[in-house]
Amino acid sequence: MPAPFNDPSLLTNTPEISVGDLSLAIKNTIEGAFGYVRVRGELSKVTLAKSGHLYTALKDDVAVLDAVCWKGTMMRLGIKPEEGMEVVCTGRLTTYPGRSNYQLVIESMELAGQGAILKMLEERKKKLAAEGLFDAARKKPLPFMPRTIGVVTSPTGAVIRDILHRIADRFPCHVIVWPAVVQGATAATEVARGIAGLNALPNPPDVIIVARGGGSFEDLMPFN
Repeated sequence: MPAPFNDPSLLTNTPEISVGDLSLAIKNTIEGAFGYVRVRGELSKVTLAKSGHLYTALKDDVAVLDAVCWKGTMMRLGIKPEEGMEVVCTGRLTTYPGRSNYQLVIESMELAGQGAILKMLEERKKKLAAEGLFDAARKKPLPFMPRTIGVVTSPTGAVIRDILHRIADRFPCHVIVWPAVVQGATAATEVARGIAGLNALPNPPDVIIVARGGGSFEDLMPFN
C-alpha cells in the first residue's frame, strides 16, 4: 500500500535528531565559538549567595545575559559589584543543556570607563546628601591632642610602618591597629567593619585613620 502523500518523511530530507543531541550540539557550538568574551553592560539582579558566589545579569537596552562569578574569583575582583553599575566583564560562555540556558562565567570585572564611574559617584553623593549625611552639624571636631589613635589599614606594607613611625617621631601616643584588606571586592566591607569595631571598643580611640598607599583610580574605588 503506497504511503499517504502527507507523510512528513516524504516532504523533507532533514534528518531526525533527539532533544538531547540537539542541545549538546548547541552547547558545543556556543562554547566553541565563544571561548572568551568581553561584555559591557549594566549589572542587574545582583545576589551574593552565602556560599560566596555572585549571581547576577548583564543587561543593555535590547538584551539580558545571566552571569555567575564563583567565590574564588569574587575574592580577586578589584571592585564590589553593585546593582546598576556599568561594567566590562571578561569570561566564558557556558550552557546548561538540561534547560537550554546559557550564562557568562565571569573571570574578571572592571568599571566601564571613568565617565561611568564618576557618574555613579555623583549619583551616590546626591543620595547621601539628601539623607543629610554631609551636614555640618553631623561633623565632629578633631581633638587637638589625641591620646589614642585607631588605624584601619593593611597590617603589612609601607603604609602602616610610615604611620607608626610618624606618630612615634612627632607625638608618641597609644595606637590601635585594626587589620583590613584595602583593595578588592571585600575592601569596603572590611574597612567599614574596622571603623565600627574601633568605635565599639570599651575605650575607643579619639580619632581613626583609614589609610592605604597609592593606586589606580579603580584600586581606590573601595574608599568611595
